[in-house]
Amino acid sequence: MTTDFYGSRLRIGMILASKNTVAEPDVNAMLPQGVSVHTTRLHLVDTNPTALQKMTNDAEQAAALLASAEVDLIVFHCTAASTIDPEMGQKIAQRIQRSTGIASTATSEALIDALNTLGAKKIVMLSPYPQAVNDAEVTFFSHYGIQVLHEVGYIPDKGLGSPSASPSEWQHRAIALKHPDADAYFLSCTNIRVISIIDALEKSIHAPVISSNQAMLWHCLRKGGIEDAIPNYGKLLRSH
Repeated sequence: MTTDFYGSRLRIGMILASKNTVAEPDVNAMLPQGVSVHTTRLHLVDTNPTALQKMTNDAEQAAALLASAEVDLIVFHCTAASTIDPEMGQKIAQRIQRSTGIASTATSEALIDALNTLGAKKIVMLSPYPQAVNDAEVTFFSHYGIQVLHEVGYIPDKGLGSPSASPSEWQHRAIALKHPDADAYFLSCTNIRVISIIDALEKSIHAPVISSNQAMLWHCLRKGGIEDAIPNYGKLLRSH
């Protein structure tokens, strides 16, 4: 059987923060046949509002590199940077599309699309962020009519960063946040290892779970006309 890894159906261009080591393995694990992802990076020195804002300044240059690979769609993929204010992700996507002529989106748009598709108006959020970044995300969701019932920022060992926390550690922390009024749970950040626990977590807490990488891929696939239901990574990726 021939396996198509080379984007015959859709080629996604992905812009990541320079320190990210999780998004590419996650996305490649979830890709359906005939879809490929091609990546470039922007320098990010720290996860604080000033550094995140600065990272967005060079979005056009990064997008130009992806445009030269003739991708079909470009996504600016950083949760914290794209939600630092309610319109940031839209503005970045518009800048990229204007500069490249290629359809573009951002993680922030994917999250709202995913939660609306799931009918989730009240969520619980777990992230690896400092409080200022979590607060910005709460404001972002509120702007789009989504209430964050409870949020926790768990910062793993600073020497190794957010990828150092194991999937099971995130799972235990998420289960501890179970809330009777939550429509869905959000594991926020493109650089945490959580896609392998989504199915089990949904069964434990009896509610949909989204992650930044899972929601972004789902959103890009649907924007690109790919309706495949993908098993093993939560209700969202089984949704049309």
